[in-house]
Amino acid sequence: MERKRTDCPALPPGWKKEEVIRKSGLSAGKSDVYYYSPTGKKFRSKPQLARYLGNAVDLACFDFRTGKMMPGKLQKNKQRFRHDAQSLAKGGKPDLNTALPIRQTASIFKQPVTKVTSHPGNKVKADLQRAVEPPRQLFWEKRLKGLRSSDVTEQVLQAMDLPKGLQGIGPDSSDDVLLSAIASALHMSSAPITGQTSVAVEKNPAIWLNTSQPLCKAFTVTDEQIREQELKVYQARRSLEEALTADSLAKAAENARELLRGKTA
Repeated sequence: MERKRTDCPALPPGWKKEEVIRKSGLSAGKSDVYYYSPTGKKFRSKPQLARYLGNAVDLACFDFRTGKMMPGKLQKNKQRFRHDAQSLAKGGKPDLNTALPIRQTASIFKQPVTKVTSHPGNKVKADLQRAVEPPRQLFWEKRLKGLRSSDVTEQVLQAMDLPKGLQGIGPDSSDDVLLSAIASALHMSSAPITGQTSVAVEKNPAIWLNTSQPLCKAFTVTDEQIREQELKVYQARRSLEEALTADSLAKAAENARELLRGKTA
């Protein structure tokens, strides 16, 4: 390293300025500036120098690298501070570059934390956006068109025959789409399923359609139809019960035969 030590006329008599020029490494050619007091104490920065001198020397316009007093630099700082004060008085935002630095590192030591869950003076306000029902897509049941269910042998099951009183509404209102709409309404809603009760929905279903009801005209379920369905359900359950009983008896007989074969052997 190359060292150059000269007198510093901006500081009191006896102060020296030393410039060390780096000769090697990635920072070759750059220089470091240090100051030495008359007693030989070394100073590496302007804040360190200001703390040592105190009020003896005003270092507001002192340039640490050149070692000279630069009044123009102090004038620019005053103009900048005056401009910031005027902008803040007019409602402007503060300049973050002139704000005090904030320590952003986290402490490595555990600090006590107080968790406040409620305040007596606070009032809970209802969120109106959450209370509003989210929008639904019209005629979304058309996406299920062409889908057919099959059994374990991959045989397509026979489609259900809908009652004549159920008539679809909307574009391409086929029986498959209507069946999907009714099944979805029964599964997703606990409200009664009545169909589209508005008369205007037949003229313009895209505007007057009730999204909570299936895509069919209004219908009424009579007591006779309910009794017919109950009878069908009862017969289906009875057939299932008989099939399960016969299967269990067959398994019991098979187990008995296996025991007899084991004893005779």
